[in-house]
Amino acid sequence: MENMSLFQELEKLLRMESRYCSEDGVLLKNSIVEAALALRPDLIRMLLTHEGLKNNFFVEVDGMLVFDKVRFQKFVMNKRFLADSYTSFKNKIGLTGEDDEFLAESREVVLSWPYKDCVLEGGQTKEDAKRNEMFWNEILAPDEINRLTEPKVLTNFAKYDADGKHEVAEVSDQDNLIIKGNNLLALHSLLKKYRGKVKLIYIDPPYNTGNDGFQYNDSFNHSSWLTFMRNRLTLARELLRKDGSIWVSIDDDEQGYLKALIDEIFGRHNFINNIVWEKKYAPSNDAKWLSDSHDFIILYAKDKDIWRPNLLERGDKQNQYYKYDDNDGRGHWRSDNVLVKTFSKSGVFAIVNPNTEQEFFPPEGSCYRFNEETTKRLVAENRLYFGKDGKGAPQLKRYLSEVKQGVTSLTLWKREDVGDNQDAKYEVNKLDTTDSFDTPKPEKLIQRIMLLGSNKGDLVLDYHLGSGTTAAVAHKMGRRYIGVEQMDYIETVAVERLRKVIGAKKEGAMFGDEHDCDQGGISKAVGWKGGGSFVYCELAKANQNFVDQIEVAATKEQLTTIWEQMQQSGFLSWKISPKIINAEAKAFADLSVDDTRRFLIESLDKNLLYIPLSEIDNEEFAISDSDKKLNSQFYGK
Repeated sequence: MENMSLFQELEKLLRMESRYCSEDGVLLKNSIVEAALALRPDLIRMLLTHEGLKNNFFVEVDGMLVFDKVRFQKFVMNKRFLADSYTSFKNKIGLTGEDDEFLAESREVVLSWPYKDCVLEGGQTKEDAKRNEMFWNEILAPDEINRLTEPKVLTNFAKYDADGKHEVAEVSDQDNLIIKGNNLLALHSLLKKYRGKVKLIYIDPPYNTGNDGFQYNDSFNHSSWLTFMRNRLTLARELLRKDGSIWVSIDDDEQGYLKALIDEIFGRHNFINNIVWEKKYAPSNDAKWLSDSHDFIILYAKDKDIWRPNLLERGDKQNQYYKYDDNDGRGHWRSDNVLVKTFSKSGVFAIVNPNTEQEFFPPEGSCYRFNEETTKRLVAENRLYFGKDGKGAPQLKRYLSEVKQGVTSLTLWKREDVGDNQDAKYEVNKLDTTDSFDTPKPEKLIQRIMLLGSNKGDLVLDYHLGSGTTAAVAHKMGRRYIGVEQMDYIETVAVERLRKVIGAKKEGAMFGDEHDCDQGGISKAVGWKGGGSFVYCELAKANQNFVDQIEVAATKEQLTTIWEQMQQSGFLSWKISPKIINAEAKAFADLSVDDTRRFLIESLDKNLLYIPLSEIDNEEFAISDSDKKLNSQFYGK
């Protein structure tokens, strides 16, 4: 018997007993569970009268039936039981545990919301586009998905290097990739080739502020955003190497929820830090509440037990603390605490100041860093410091020449060290004269992330590529990279930015590696001279062609023409019957332009927005022989 029938049968049976119902006829889940845990005879006798319920909740042991109260408890507390009660929950964000249990029944906590098990296909838009996303981003239930996540055909390949744009003869694992298309479907396609190979993922997703292009439908905006993020983060984890990490930019609005969500996907034990980035200078004095001057970068490791960050290079700021020099050939030093937090009996003794013969014992409960023998040697070698006048308590001399070659990063990143939004806007708007990006990230910020989380030659991924900062920094720093972006500005902004990073060979240059190239951002800091290459390609469109047409259509007549074309060559949803729609010609004609757009989008089969790789030989899609060859190389067929 199906579970749904069991839910209904159990409800029907329980309603026969008044003690399990409230005065207004609502079944009391908690009372039912309490009765099961207490093994109340009346409940057990009731369940044994129904064959299906008996088979599901009782186990035969040596000829006797044993009630499985844990299984019964989970069944009753499942949200599918008493489905009408879900309406009081559906517009809220709540916390439930594993297997949809409530907190009272579980010690494991996850973030739960309506449509959590569904898929949100759509992607983010340019920040100022204000496209009504509710038309383009339908939430798909699991039973509606059949071919959505298959790898997709890639097309429109082009290679860019210092000699310009070329046809692509072959693709290899060493190529940098820029992919235009829906990022969810692109990630599914990348899994086949890059699962477990990406060292670092950085994303700057839509923040769901209402002003950043993530404008989904009314009361489910928050749930849609969580679904959107979860779908993609789950794939991101699969793409990461075991020693990889993911860095996610976010602001205060969704930071707490995003942290709980990534806890569930990556494991709470793999959380590293929440980095605070000072994103702007001189906070406004006319803020309605408190002036917002920071964003967060949430950092997780794929496996915290083996992931370690690189050390940052020492700069003048760190070295300035080493200001003393005894002119004994050991160089500059600074004073450091001679005590340690971890107590050891071998660290309790007197240190004698050789200048005054005064004895210094560690405070009660504390101990010295070294044992007595080592400490006496340090005194003899003049490696302990007793103050400017030589009469103070002992301190350790920490020599610059002996410290580790680098410093551990702090979690507060100041704008003077990693840049701010104004720096980033200047970098981007040199390329994008429409001033489209209100909150791009500065190259120095991404440089800091890549210094900590990757090395030369490692593979970096950004599936919210936007203005292309991640790819530009990766290129200059010698990392391989993959960038994904759905919007048309990928060609006018990100691609053009990377072309400038590569540059063009200087005419008459004595050396072949001299280029006229971008010298903004981190170029001078890393000694960037240009060069390198990347391959551009697109997910091959099927129904997405109609989506693009619907987006720009301005009149009812244009939309009606698109509807006629969709019936001839589109792939329509199983829920749509063109005959019935066309028979209701007047009702269709009475729809507003916006409602017609909505209808047309919902009529398309979302599983076939792009062409599945398995259909590459289908003549209907007219994939060229050269694209077939490149897809075969890319996917390893």
